[in-house]
Amino acid sequence: MTGIKKGPYPFYGRLLALGIGLASASVPAGAPVTDRAAAAAWRSRGVQAGYNLDYDEAVAAFEQAIEADPTDPAPHRLMAATIWIRLLFQRGAITVDDYLGEARSDLARDPPPPAMDTFFHTHVDRALALAEARLRDAPASADSHYQVGAATALMATYAGTVTGSGLSGFRPARRAYDEHERVMAIDPRRKDAALVVGTYRYAVSTLSPPWRLLAHLAGFGGGRARGLQLVEEAADFPGEVQTNARFILILLYNREGRYDDALRVIAQLQREHPGNRLLWLEAGGTALRAGRPAEARLAIERGLEKLAQDPRPRGFGEEARWRLAHGTALAALGERQPAEQVLRAALTAEARDWIRGRVHNELGTLADLAGDRAGATAQYRIAVALCQADHDPACADEAKRRMRRGGPANASPTR
Repeated sequence: MTGIKKGPYPFYGRLLALGIGLASASVPAGAPVTDRAAAAAWRSRGVQAGYNLDYDEAVAAFEQAIEADPTDPAPHRLMAATIWIRLLFQRGAITVDDYLGEARSDLARDPPPPAMDTFFHTHVDRALALAEARLRDAPASADSHYQVGAATALMATYAGTVTGSGLSGFRPARRAYDEHERVMAIDPRRKDAALVVGTYRYAVSTLSPPWRLLAHLAGFGGGRARGLQLVEEAADFPGEVQTNARFILILLYNREGRYDDALRVIAQLQREHPGNRLLWLEAGGTALRAGRPAEARLAIERGLEKLAQDPRPRGFGEEARWRLAHGTALAALGERQPAEQVLRAALTAEARDWIRGRVHNELGTLADLAGDRAGATAQYRIAVALCQADHDPACADEAKRRMRRGGPANASPTR
C-alpha cells in the first residue's frame, strides 16, 4: 500500500476502546439487590459479539447486564463504547490505515447522528456517575479508580475521534491517565490499567516537540518503548481487557515496523473472533507493508470469501478498501491485468477520497510498468489532488515521487 494514512483521527483514538477491561468490585452498602454473576456473563457475551462485529447483539447483551446489576458502571461504559465503534465503522474508519500517522484532531467533521450521540453520552455519563459513587465509598480501592479512569478515557477518545474536539477531551484524558496510574500504584498486579497509561505514553512520544513538551507539563508521561511495553503487559494479562490490548498492538506493531509481531497477534485474534472479517483485511494490509504480497493476497482473498458470505452491513467504503488491497497485492505480484480490473472496480464503489487517491496511485504504477508514461502521470496527478484534499500527505508525496521518478522502480508500492 502507498505509505501511511495521516488522517483526521488522532492516532491514539481507536487505541482506547476502554469499555473493555472489567474487574471485580465490591457492591456499595445499601445498593439494590443485584445478580453480579448474570451481569458478568452478559458483559462477556456482549464483548465477544462486539469483537465479531455483531453490534446489535452486543447492545442487547449490555442491556441485560445493566438490568442484572444496575450499580455496575461497566455495562454502561461498554454500551457507550459499542456506539462509538459503530459510529467509526459507519464513517469508514475500519483499519489501522486510519490511525497510522500523525495525530490530527483539528479537522472539520460531520456531527454524529443526534440519536447516537445522545445514546453515547447517556451511557458514558451514567458509567462515570456510578464509578464516582464507588470511588466515594471506597477511595482506596484500585477498582474504583479503574472504573473512573476507564469512563473518562472513553469520553476523551470520543471527543478526539468523533466530534474532533481534542481540547475538550484533554481534561478527561488527563484524569484517565492519573486514575490508571493510581490503580497501578495501589495494586501493581492490575496490568489492565497499563493499557491506558501505555497508550497515552506512546501517543505522547509521537507528538511534535512543542506538543510533547506541553503534554509533559500537563502531567502526561512519555516514552515510546515504555508505552509499548505497558500495552504488551496488558495484552498478556488474563481478562477482558486482554483482547482490546491485542487489537491496539496491531496498530503499534505496524507503526513500529514489527510486522511479524503484528501478524502473529492478528492470527491469534482471527482464531478467537472468526466473525470479524476485517481481521483478514488487516492481515493483508500488514503483509503489504511488510513487502510480502503473496501472503497479503492469501489473506485478502480469504477475507473476500468471508465478505461475500456475510450479510451484515459493511463499513463505509469497505468494499473499495478490499479491492484496493487486493489490486495492490496482485500488482506487486506482476499480475497487471487482473490488478487493473480490481483497482478500477474499486473506483466504482463508495469510498473516501484518500482511498480513491491510493487507487489512482496504484493505477499509475501499472501504467508506468506498461510503458505508458503519459497515462501514469495523469493517474498520479489525480492521486495527488484526492489525497491532499482528504488529508493523506503520505499518499500525495508518494504520487509526486513516482511522477518524478517514473513509477515503482525507486518507490515501493508495498511500503
